[in-house]
Amino acid sequence: MRSLYARVTLVTAAVAAVATLVAGLVGAQLIRAAAVDQARVSLARQAQALSASGSVTDLASLRELAVGESGRIALVQTDGSVTGAGRRFVSQTAVNKVLAKQSFSQTETVSGTLVVVEARPLASGGGLVLVEPVSAVNQAAGPLVTRLLWALALGFACAVIGGALVARWVAKPLERVAAAARRLAGGERGVAVDGGGPTEVMQVSGALEALDASLAASEGRQREFLLSVSHEMRTPLTALRGYAEALADGVVPAEEVARVGRTLGAETERLDHFVRDLLELARLEADDFRVDFQSVDVSEILPAVVAAWRGVWEPAGVAARADVGGPLLVVTDARRLRQLLDGLVENALRVAPAGAPVVLSGRQDGPAVVLEVRDGGPGLSDDDLAHAFERGALHARYAGERPVGTGLGLSIAHRLAGRLGAVLTAGRAPEGGACFSLRLPAQAEVAPAPVGPGPQGAQPGTR
Repeated sequence: MRSLYARVTLVTAAVAAVATLVAGLVGAQLIRAAAVDQARVSLARQAQALSASGSVTDLASLRELAVGESGRIALVQTDGSVTGAGRRFVSQTAVNKVLAKQSFSQTETVSGTLVVVEARPLASGGGLVLVEPVSAVNQAAGPLVTRLLWALALGFACAVIGGALVARWVAKPLERVAAAARRLAGGERGVAVDGGGPTEVMQVSGALEALDASLAASEGRQREFLLSVSHEMRTPLTALRGYAEALADGVVPAEEVARVGRTLGAETERLDHFVRDLLELARLEADDFRVDFQSVDVSEILPAVVAAWRGVWEPAGVAARADVGGPLLVVTDARRLRQLLDGLVENALRVAPAGAPVVLSGRQDGPAVVLEVRDGGPGLSDDDLAHAFERGALHARYAGERPVGTGLGLSIAHRLAGRLGAVLTAGRAPEGGACFSLRLPAQAEVAPAPVGPGPQGAQPGTR
């Protein structure tokens, strides 16, 4: 009885039963009330006809004229006495009315019996009274009530059958959708979801198909990402293993040991970048990622970033500078903002050739502060800009063509910007390369806060 089909059928049957019961009770009462009204009209018509015929003193002739049993007929004499078999149903109120030359029409209880009374005065004095017990009226209406009950029983049966059909119409498509959902949960993709049924069920089917497509696309991207990461990690691991085996076998000449050591250190650092980037992505996607907001003057952070990376851009022959004027007040996490800017600067320094500029600029733009990291490198195409922040997208395109990092840096920067309540976008720089713009909500009239922590040069970016 736990299935939707059984529950809908049961609920339909219960509703139909309640409706049938209510309709039966109300219908029976209405039939009885209509029968009583009809009896009153009939008695009134008969009483009017008899009273208009003249003086009626002979009960025998009255029995012949009256329609119905004689026990329902009575005569009120001029002295107030009541004769006839129906006298037991005549109240004193009815007698007083007809003696006062007034008609009397009433449903009242007389001698413990509920009766319909129609009394008319006679021209010769006294009056005529016709009575009909309500029980007799109800008994006469019994066949109508029985027919009503049969009709309601038939309606109840039809309602139950209709409810079962509707339940099947609703439940069967849902069962198919549930089966498709279980197949999706089991890892199957490209599951055909059979629609049909109500519009709402078809909408659920459509949503499940959309979910199937989204899961397939997401898992495809994850597979590509894992393949890319595994490939990038395999390269330094192969170098590490090869050099380690060479050192163990003693085939590396003494004069080459220093070079081999530097190579091992570089490959180890490369693996360390991967691990730290993956951990950073995991932290960014966690619900408990901590962001400490405070008042910050970002015009002090930009020169500090340029100074921190001097040991990289000066030997490479890159002209790095900070272009900012006046305080730029925001409320953000200074340490996280510095981490984001370090990643973008490392990314720019990687692709900028000797003699090219790398510019960190900041400006007020209405209710926002815009920070930019621009370079004079090879730049990005329109398609590159559309996928710049996807994991490993630019890395997969340009590996072997230009210097690349781990393939995760821009994705980390984009997610970190979202955590800071900022918007990071990619575009083209007037210096000829790429421009990454970070838009932060400005904070008006706040005291400058201390600049973030020291150099964060260990956060890599990528193209």
